[in-house]
Amino acid sequence: MPAQWTGELVGRMHNAGISKKRLAAFMGKNEKYVSQVLNGHCEPKHAEQEYNAALDELIAEKNRKEG
Repeated sequence: MPAQWTGELVGRMHNAGISKKRLAAFMGKNEKYVSQVLNGHCEPKHAEQEYNAALDELIAEKNRKEG
């Protein structure tokens, strides 16, 4: 079962219009691997902090471009 943080992250991604493909590319990770983490099939150490930090950066970047 996926951790709660993954559901929250996916919700934030949806609200910001950021795809798993974009997140994976930004993080330099394979899209399938990112899907495994977000679906709870893989639980690497520090993933919550790493994924949230990457998404925060992508959202900030998007806001700067739109602002």
